[in-house]
Amino acid sequence: MTASQTARQLARAELTRAIKEAATRQLAETGAAALSLRAVARDLGLASSALYRYFPSRDALLTALIIDAFNAVGAAAESGAASAAPADPGAPAAPADPGARWLAACRAVRQWALAHPHEFALVYGSPVPGYQAPTDTVDPATRVTRLMAGLVVEAHASGLLRPPTRPLPGPRLVAQKVLDSAGGAPAEPYADLVERSLTLWIALIGTISFELFGHLNGVITDYPGYFDAAMTVAAEAIGLHVPPLPPA
Repeated sequence: MTASQTARQLARAELTRAIKEAATRQLAETGAAALSLRAVARDLGLASSALYRYFPSRDALLTALIIDAFNAVGAAAESGAASAAPADPGAPAAPADPGARWLAACRAVRQWALAHPHEFALVYGSPVPGYQAPTDTVDPATRVTRLMAGLVVEAHASGLLRPPTRPLPGPRLVAQKVLDSAGGAPAEPYADLVERSLTLWIALIGTISFELFGHLNGVITDYPGYFDAAMTVAAEAIGLHVPPLPPA
């Protein structure tokens, strides 16, 4: 690769980054539904035709922002889980308890959402009218859920997951393709584990959404404390024990 080719690549990467930053500012100002390539070009002092060489449509730009957001929150969750203290202080190389990593990952997702509310709303809020997400958003979109599911599977395999006291009635309540992706329904008494695990994900995104969009204003006095409590209740409802952690 020649020096001129490298310079062109760097310039293209820099302008791509600037376009996405301008688009993110527009999300904050007008929302995803009103995202406009013309407005982004105007913000950057460029002709609209110049942007089309980078993003051929509004939907292409939206897709790039969505993939970036999903990857960012996924990376935050992974980093949070990895930061949890080891279960055995005498063996620092040993991983932390799955429940501790679950709560640490949840805390990291919340912190990311509070720091990036418009990106959170883009990927976990109302669908953008007229936008159909392409298949290349699927892998980034499931990055957090794969982490969370892995922690539940680990707890189950390690004998750390308590069986339910009141199993959900059959037949299974999730689509067969979901069960297939999870390797099928676990054996009794954990046959409803996939359904129960969904409550963890719903509790995580729902609790953050209620806080972020003001639905808990005047209701909660300690947001971090309430968040930890809500995540602990959700986890223990599926038999995943969450040990007490220092305040975030």
